[in-house]
Amino acid sequence: MSYGPPVYDPMGSGPGWTPYNTTYLQSPLDWWDPGQNAWQLTAGTLVGLQSIPGLVVLYAGWMKHKWSINSAFMAFYAFAATLIVWVLWAYRMGFGSQMLPIVGYPNIAVDINYQLSQSTLPTAGLSQQFPQATMVYFQFVFAAITVVLIAGSFLGRMNFAAWMIFVPLWITFSYAIGAFSIWGGGFLYQMGVIDYSGGYVIHLSSGTAGFVGAWWIGPRLDIDRIDAKPSNITLMLVGAGILWTGWNGFNGGDPYSASPDAGVAVLNTNICTAMSLLTWVTMDMIFFKRPSVIGAIQGMITGLVAITPAAGVVAGWGAILLGIGSGTVPWITMNIFGRTELMRKVDDTLEVFHTHFVGAIVGGFGTGLWATAEGCSSFGISNPGGAIAGNGKQVWLQIVGALFIIGWNIVWTSLIMVFIKYVCRVPLRMSDEMLEVGDYAIHGEEPYTFAHYNRSLLGGGHDQHHTKGGADFREQTDSEKGSNPSEILHGKDPHERGQEIGAPAGMQDPRAEIKLD
Repeated sequence: MSYGPPVYDPMGSGPGWTPYNTTYLQSPLDWWDPGQNAWQLTAGTLVGLQSIPGLVVLYAGWMKHKWSINSAFMAFYAFAATLIVWVLWAYRMGFGSQMLPIVGYPNIAVDINYQLSQSTLPTAGLSQQFPQATMVYFQFVFAAITVVLIAGSFLGRMNFAAWMIFVPLWITFSYAIGAFSIWGGGFLYQMGVIDYSGGYVIHLSSGTAGFVGAWWIGPRLDIDRIDAKPSNITLMLVGAGILWTGWNGFNGGDPYSASPDAGVAVLNTNICTAMSLLTWVTMDMIFFKRPSVIGAIQGMITGLVAITPAAGVVAGWGAILLGIGSGTVPWITMNIFGRTELMRKVDDTLEVFHTHFVGAIVGGFGTGLWATAEGCSSFGISNPGGAIAGNGKQVWLQIVGALFIIGWNIVWTSLIMVFIKYVCRVPLRMSDEMLEVGDYAIHGEEPYTFAHYNRSLLGGGHDQHHTKGGADFREQTDSEKGSNPSEILHGKDPHERGQEIGAPAGMQDPRAEIKLD
């Protein structure tokens, strides 16, 4: 028996019926394009990889040893928490039907009919050739990386409980407003502000929120600010590499199609980033007489930030100019202005203000200058280019957009911090005793456990290891049974007793016997 062409019947009946990837699709789907959906999901996954593991390992390597776990886990937590907030109410605040000129109505994005329907941005009047579920995920990874970037300003002292509260509140009251205003069809979108992929929505907001939040939290311990050597620069390079290549999805996915403009965005992203990195290294060589790997990573980041608002609307020469600007202006603010007494009053741990705030200003202003009419048309916006194309008004529109994002984030980041501290009664900063210990005081874990075994061998200790329930643990010796393990949790530094965390009691740190001439 032979059948004719397959008939797509949502009830699964009729001769020749064939399930489409086990999902019953109504026919015809004239909006459906498997290629567009595949690229959008790929682009979203690349952006997700920028956060986990990209920024997770970058932070773990960048911070000193005792903060590796906490720094990485702040990013990991933020990624998970953002997703739940996003699908329950925040996505449709940013990309749904307008409630106010700055925000959409909060609503769920977990209904199956909604997820299978055609992706549409109702206020912006845009539709895409993939399902709504794809758009929800794609926009989620952008929201998630924004709070992960903010964490870079708070590392090394923020109370983790306060961070757990901060993330959902900031996504709701800050990120969703910026996203709707510029991307979702809000008032800045209607005015014609260009933010191709998040120079303002993501980087300017994270740079502002990070700096303001760092002021509210307070500084790290003085010793941690003076001695802030990274625990693993090689690991930093791994994270930086993931961040750079993942940006192909970051900027290449924002045309919402596998279009020629997506190719332009990807190429310009890499041109600007390379130029910025080389410029930063050159500045280091001129003024410090040596190339810094950490400096090169900073230059890479500023290049990625600066090209983000402009990626598909500038020509390749515009990307080079942006790279030069992002390799010099943030370098100057970080290494000259950043060393002033005024800037030192705010402990911005990983210099997010300079890399993201200043980098975004460079990129946003450069977009107003060098956006081309052809690039804007290819991207699907009606702007006649920037000043180079005879539209000087675009520069002023970019300034207006930046001022709104900065002002909104100053106010709402402050309000959120006040709410956590005074209403929730949750301290923003850990106690000095906990800060002296670091990861172990917060999580009861250390990043590099092999150090314990090395110390045991050097000290002549004899550890008895057993396995119980799949967990490895060490039996207490007679000398240890009288000790109180809760001392660690209450902030007592075991170094004061001449031993390392995890070493048997009474064992001296072998480093104490090493004398340096």
